[in-house]
Amino acid sequence: MERAALVTVDFGKDRTWSAEERSLELRELARSSGVKVVIEEIANRHEPSPAFFIGKGKAEELQRTRADEAIDVVIFNNDLTGSQQKNLEDMIGAKTIDRTQLILDIFARRARSNEGKIQVELAQLLYLLPRLTGKGIYLSRLGGGIGTRGPGEQKLEVDRRRIRSRITHLKKMLEDLRQRRSMMRKKRERFSILTSAIIGYTNAGKSTLLNALTNSNVVVEDKLFSTLDPTVRRLILPNRQKVLFIDTVGFLEDIPHHLIEAFKATLEEVVEADLLLHVVDISHPKASQQAEAVYRVLDEIGAKDKPVVTVLNKRDKLEDVPSVITRAKENFNTSCVISAIKKEGFDELIRAITSYAAKLTTLIKIKLPVSDAKTLNLIYENGLVINKVYEGDSVSIEAEVPLRIKGLLGL
Repeated sequence: MERAALVTVDFGKDRTWSAEERSLELRELARSSGVKVVIEEIANRHEPSPAFFIGKGKAEELQRTRADEAIDVVIFNNDLTGSQQKNLEDMIGAKTIDRTQLILDIFARRARSNEGKIQVELAQLLYLLPRLTGKGIYLSRLGGGIGTRGPGEQKLEVDRRRIRSRITHLKKMLEDLRQRRSMMRKKRERFSILTSAIIGYTNAGKSTLLNALTNSNVVVEDKLFSTLDPTVRRLILPNRQKVLFIDTVGFLEDIPHHLIEAFKATLEEVVEADLLLHVVDISHPKASQQAEAVYRVLDEIGAKDKPVVTVLNKRDKLEDVPSVITRAKENFNTSCVISAIKKEGFDELIRAITSYAAKLTTLIKIKLPVSDAKTLNLIYENGLVINKVYEGDSVSIEAEVPLRIKGLLGL
């Protein structure tokens, strides 16, 4: 296991998150990448040093720390330029990466599907392309270890033209996947299946909620970005309406633009969903700020106006439950408080989802031949039959069905 030193530089501009809070999140990211955190430092500066980011004197201090503590990698909580990264590595004598590289490394570890791997490689290449000048990044050492997982030496030791060509190819592959997703969505619309994207800050409990709602077994870990590839599971509501829940990649404060660009095909599921379940870790001291980070990403991808049910999760971790819940409900509209891991508060959540789904249903009355099994099955499969009366070879049905089913019936 590699030994890491973490460095957070505070320029006094971000008043929403303190340097200590940002340092804590960096520690969680580092833990998720599989390194052992040995040293954590916070440096205060008015502005970054063009050559060493933290200044030559502080870089020399890190050099001594690296030698004393046998540090393998230094991780900065800020983005570095290619020249700054090279200068720091030369001075400190250890591999040096920034926050974006760390996140990309975690994503590369988590990607399982072909789509996920394509998206991660695209994000890595978009990040690396502007750094391929001179000796900006040691391409010869890429390909193994923290901050270096992914495309690897063979793919990266090429000129800019070939890298741009690879980026174009990856974007084409993702566009093909996007079109395939679009076809699947049209099929879901045809059969009137409600889609609900589960969104939220990373490690808020999205996968745990998906498992609890649908009796699934999506991998859950107490790590940031434990789920990367989107997962889809089905649930039938009390009104018989089907819902597809889509578990999405976790959001993050100051999420690198490369990730949003590369993951647009996946995030499109959020844009096209009928309903968003926004999972918030109510036990986290920065719950409101984490929620704001999610809203900013929704705004960037064009999904800010989607109907949202806010799911305040992890009530089992609260000590003063009533007062925290009261304050939370004042800050979040259309919210319900649950514990996904203990399956508490689910009745309220299901009612909230069903209430929204009911807006997409209508009451119909139809008389059909008993022999019309296809139409009868369509109604029973997708609607809630309230009353039925047999009259010889016919049956009169009163049912609550999705609006699209009413259209298919020609009513």
